[in-house]
Amino acid sequence: MAGQRIRVLGWVKTGREQGKGTFAFLEVNDGSCPANLQVIVDSAMANLGSLVATGASVKVEGLLVAPPVGKKQRIELRLEKVLHVGPVDPAYPIPKTQLSLEVLRDHNHIHLRPRTNMISAIIRIRDALAFATHSFFHENEFRLIHTPIITTSDCEGAGEMFRVTTMVGEDFFGRQAFLTVSGQLQLETCACAVGDVYTFGPSFRAEHSHTSRHLAEFWMVEPEIVDADIQDVMNWAEAYVKYMSQWLIDKCCDDMELMADKGCIDRLRMVASTPFERISYTEAVKILEEAVKGGKKFDNKVEWGIDLASEHERFLTENEFQKPVIVYNYPKGIKAFYMRLNDDSKTVAAMDVLVPKVGELIGGSQREERYEVIKERILEMGLPLKPYEWYLDLRRFGTVKHSGFGLGFEQCCCLRPALTTLETLFPSQDTQEEQICN
Repeated sequence: MAGQRIRVLGWVKTGREQGKGTFAFLEVNDGSCPANLQVIVDSAMANLGSLVATGASVKVEGLLVAPPVGKKQRIELRLEKVLHVGPVDPAYPIPKTQLSLEVLRDHNHIHLRPRTNMISAIIRIRDALAFATHSFFHENEFRLIHTPIITTSDCEGAGEMFRVTTMVGEDFFGRQAFLTVSGQLQLETCACAVGDVYTFGPSFRAEHSHTSRHLAEFWMVEPEIVDADIQDVMNWAEAYVKYMSQWLIDKCCDDMELMADKGCIDRLRMVASTPFERISYTEAVKILEEAVKGGKKFDNKVEWGIDLASEHERFLTENEFQKPVIVYNYPKGIKAFYMRLNDDSKTVAAMDVLVPKVGELIGGSQREERYEVIKERILEMGLPLKPYEWYLDLRRFGTVKHSGFGLGFEQCCCLRPALTTLETLFPSQDTQEEQICN
């Protein structure tokens, strides 16, 4: 508000001297939003040369004033006191111009990338969505559970896990231990005692893939709902995605406008306001087969029993229905052992939420609550019973119908997975060591 005296600590995005060095204009950003604050500095107040350097940190006090009519700024700061200047080396590698995602990924100074407009926007968006996640579940009376990161059980049954080992002598745990791929199994123990619960924490997958859809480290949002069947869990998943989308629209529009995909805000509005289409897996395959007959070419074969590829998911959401789609009742052969077997004995009560431009956003299911059935499924998948005895106990002692889903947080942010991968934000350990060695 004009007339108010404030103190600002931030970094100079750009600066220029005017009036033959008698004063300068600084664009200062403190990281709280994408907009810069213009600071007017008189040469009598400070050494203009150290202040106008891009990348310098400054702590200043001054008076907020309304700019002259016709200026793009709504407010600017007339400097009265310089409290601190963090000088910057002339070799500062972040330019004044906007950097593309491709340049940012290849940039040698990864540790400085959070100072760029794009990455700082992503950090704020992740923060907003994390807060929104906790708000959604607490508003709906879920309890937060911190599930183990080191575990002896494989939730997915795929064996693509990072093993935890000391490498020398006897292993610390005296048995095989792994970094978790999901907190679901442990979450079920709490759901079957205190009601609806959720977890929000890191997951690890040892998948050899170089796409933005498959990360070695990512964060998962996983609720577990008691007395819920497949229809209930689809309702919860749709409500959560709509809530997150509306949160971004209400609180992050300025940051969203920095995204390379200019249609992302319109897409968020569509997701937040449009009922999701719901079709069975069998119906989805028939639609895809009809598309092939009509001349549509897919890289991956379409037939009943396949795991739908990203191109299939995007065709359903972007071409066939032009909105989010929930596909349910998948073949049991391509899903995990804990998913409830349907009456046809060929499919399980699993569901995936698909959204335009991304594909699969959420995977979930009704859990198999029948003791004999889930025991048989574990053996059918070639898994040992002993590590899952505690999980089977949930079915032996007071079994109850329950369901849940998982959402990869990096997939959710902006509904554009490539923007928010951990390696875009921070360097890997190998990269850090390489920089130190060089």
